[in-house]
Amino acid sequence: MTLSRTKTIPILFLFVFITHVLAKNLTDECVLDVQLSSDCKTANWDGFFSTDCCESAFEEYLSALSKHTNQTGSIFLNLIQQQTCRSSLEGSNGRNLLSCGVEKLTSGSGSCSDFTLTDVANKLESSLSSLDQDCEVLESRNDCSSCLERWQKIGALTMNSSMEETEICRFAVLVSMVSRKISDFKWVQAVYQCLGQHQISFRLDQSQNLEDDNHKHKKKRTTVVVILVGGLIGIMIIIMALWIWFRRSVAGKLPMGKVDMSVIRSPFPKEASTKLTVTDVYAATNDLKASNFIGEGNAGKVYKGVLANGQNVAIKHIVNDGEMETFVREITSLSHVRHPNLVRLLDHCEGEGECFLVYELCHWGNLSEWLFSKDKVLTWIQRLHIAIDCARGLWFLHTYPGGCIVHRDIKPTNILLNVNFQAKLADFGLSKIIDTGLSHVSSEVRGTFGYVDPEYQKNSRVNPSGDVYSFGIVLLQLLSGQRVINIDLQRPMPLGKMAKMLTRDGSMTEFADPKLNGDYSFKAFECMINLAVSCIGMKQQRPSMEQVVAGVEKALDISIRDRSLTPSFSSDTV
Repeated sequence: MTLSRTKTIPILFLFVFITHVLAKNLTDECVLDVQLSSDCKTANWDGFFSTDCCESAFEEYLSALSKHTNQTGSIFLNLIQQQTCRSSLEGSNGRNLLSCGVEKLTSGSGSCSDFTLTDVANKLESSLSSLDQDCEVLESRNDCSSCLERWQKIGALTMNSSMEETEICRFAVLVSMVSRKISDFKWVQAVYQCLGQHQISFRLDQSQNLEDDNHKHKKKRTTVVVILVGGLIGIMIIIMALWIWFRRSVAGKLPMGKVDMSVIRSPFPKEASTKLTVTDVYAATNDLKASNFIGEGNAGKVYKGVLANGQNVAIKHIVNDGEMETFVREITSLSHVRHPNLVRLLDHCEGEGECFLVYELCHWGNLSEWLFSKDKVLTWIQRLHIAIDCARGLWFLHTYPGGCIVHRDIKPTNILLNVNFQAKLADFGLSKIIDTGLSHVSSEVRGTFGYVDPEYQKNSRVNPSGDVYSFGIVLLQLLSGQRVINIDLQRPMPLGKMAKMLTRDGSMTEFADPKLNGDYSFKAFECMINLAVSCIGMKQQRPSMEQVVAGVEKALDISIRDRSLTPSFSSDTV
């Protein structure tokens, strides 16, 4: 195939651009804030180290990596990021982490190495929650046997994998766990001491050969890095050349796997769109800078940004063609729908291989942060207002004139709080519209573990009662401040089961969130827990969202009549 002069110019430009970007990336500052200790401590993390005296420096690297994970959602650095951190990892104090085996914790080789926080939560949820539970209390090195055994069992999940893959999966789970508690310095150090100071016997036959393998890998890696960087430039040039030729040869045809954007635009009223461009989005988010990352939805990462007109927004970045259905769903579901308790979709735009959804920014984050964070507290009245806001939003969706809209993913992380502390439902990427006159639609089971209606799991029928069930679980979390699966060692059980048991025993106040300090109406609490239990009961016995709204409003009225409670919000409590 011979390319014309006009086709060669953009390729040459691309070559210069890629070379410039790679050169820039290789000289950028390290994304990790890590200063290696000069202390020499003997530990091997199950044979992970290939040299001695790595322990202190490695612990500092893990902490820096966990902090970076907490901010970006990515578990490990990629090859380019590792290279930019080379000088930091080599250090000037004799602690060279590159010789300790850190280069094995690099994304790009597939499996656990490429996991994000979301991937770990979805694919290694059992390992993550179990390790979190068993390592929760570490008073001394003698008390870490459960934590250590759980760390060992993570390897059993990858029995058919190489020892190196097993290690990567273990560290992916560890970094995810630590990233959520990175501010608890004493606990983090206790975990490192427990896991780093012991030699695990699991798969000893492979670990005996690990040292020889490490020497072989070490010789190969320098060559691999050079080949990868050079090869990447060549491959991208070839791909772009083929892409340009292909696009021109099939002009007028829609590329395979793409969505017809004219169809996507159609639901938007002309007056609703500000005609935002991809350039505007990148300018608003400072080129999707990591410091602007605020979360991750079903289909992409979310960044805060400021538009040219000064408006604060949240922007979801969708890059996977397989998630274009989410892009369509959110626009179809939200472009015409307006309600005070639904996050407003302001605009959307698309570029080559990426799409953006632009929403109003909710400054106080999501409900999950407020329920499960140690340094954030919601009053009883605030919790009732949040419940009413969410219930009203769902009631509106379920009775929408154009067809019942089922959210399918109601959970605390999808409930956002704006500057006035008003709750709004977000992330409609899994939503389904049921045409008027139909009781349900059939669909593959989607949602989040612990919030999915058991009946929906059995029959794959999407209907409003599934949202009622999910909302019932959220109500229980508002009352108890607990996660879906209780990790109390003395009484481990699902949240719904615990609530039903306590209502039968008449000891409902044991369910109350300790952060409430008893400052709530007992009668209102009883109304709320009974309402929540009815929401997670059999489908035929569940209330409608209209009835749920009435139930929560009743609890609020009872609470306001209780003179021991403040009937309105105070900015001091936020």
